[in-house]
Amino acid sequence: MNLFTSIFLFSLSASIIVQWFLVQRHIKHIQSHRQKVPEAFHDKIPVEAHQKAADYTQAKVKTGLVELIIGSTFLLLWTLGGGFQLLDSWWRSLELPELWTGTCFILSVFGIMSILDLPMSIYRTFKLEQSFGFNKMTPKIFIIDLLKNTVIGLLIGTPILLLVLWIMENSGSYWWLYVWVTWLGFSLFMMWAYPAFIAPLFNKFRPLDNEELRTRIENLLTRNGFKSQGIFVMDGSTRSTHGNAYFTGLGANKRIVFFDTLVNELSYDEIEAVLAHELGHFKCNHIRKRISVLGTVFLIGLGILGWLINEPWFYNGLGVEQSSTYMALILFVMASPAFTFFLQPLFSFISRQHEFEADDFAAGQAQSENLITALVSLYRENANTLTPDPLYSAFHDSHPPAPIRIAHLKSKFA
Repeated sequence: MNLFTSIFLFSLSASIIVQWFLVQRHIKHIQSHRQKVPEAFHDKIPVEAHQKAADYTQAKVKTGLVELIIGSTFLLLWTLGGGFQLLDSWWRSLELPELWTGTCFILSVFGIMSILDLPMSIYRTFKLEQSFGFNKMTPKIFIIDLLKNTVIGLLIGTPILLLVLWIMENSGSYWWLYVWVTWLGFSLFMMWAYPAFIAPLFNKFRPLDNEELRTRIENLLTRNGFKSQGIFVMDGSTRSTHGNAYFTGLGANKRIVFFDTLVNELSYDEIEAVLAHELGHFKCNHIRKRISVLGTVFLIGLGILGWLINEPWFYNGLGVEQSSTYMALILFVMASPAFTFFLQPLFSFISRQHEFEADDFAAGQAQSENLITALVSLYRENANTLTPDPLYSAFHDSHPPAPIRIAHLKSKFA
């Protein structure tokens, strides 16, 4: 066992222990507040809905903990258990060109991982979500979505993987910089292409046909200089009762999308307030900021990989005997979460600050009371817990906890 093996095992163990500790804190905190609705919500959310949210949240985090243990076990089997080495030897025995060997190797790894994850995916959909009344997906839709994801993943993933591996093998010592430019360009292209060409393969999108609501939304967009390709309602109810709304796309392909479940649940004033919040992300340049942060992190990561790719101890420390560009790439992708977990609070903090800024913008565009009532309705209908553990939330929640967020909005009209 070399030093890097010890460091890897220590980091993986530490991340598992901390996540287990956070889940236990979270469950205990939620359970201790299960019987009483927080004062800020006691006249808006019945105790039965509050208890359902508590039970649903506990069930989700327990399932997540099981998935963490299973995923960590598979990671050890892939690396120190010799899984990567065995699969790599098999692909090499076929004597394909190096570029195709690497591409097929990585695609087969992700294919095997998808198959191994299938039982948990079925459990989450047809047991966890079903037991709390959220799942509307049928086995037929589940299988069709799975097949579509597989085909689209292969059609998109194979060419980009071939390109990345070719760059790594043929671009000298600065390959990592060229890969970063390729990744950035591909990400921006997918942001542009997804709403128009990929999302409609999974869901039906119809133009918002409510004249009064569409007029109100168009007036809000005009006031803020936002142009989009349309306002659409998505058939989210075919798969889940959860409601949501979002902006998607880039450039001329920007769209506003409402889940049909949200349109049916909220009033016009509340829908306008929710949209104003989403518009706040656009006006506050959050999309650009997030791309910049992710781009910087990815550039640093590729720079580190550019150093590791030539170090024998990196491969040997993770159970691989023969070095290669594609092996370095898959090892880095699989092992890096064990080292980066403790950065999560930083990224969660940045995301929560963006949510506060978007709320502030929405409060200036629509009455804060409307956004508050909309959020409370969404908390209730989506069974979001009102009493998360603060430390768990600091690691895992991209949005501020409900009491803090509502108190922040109330301060705007205090």
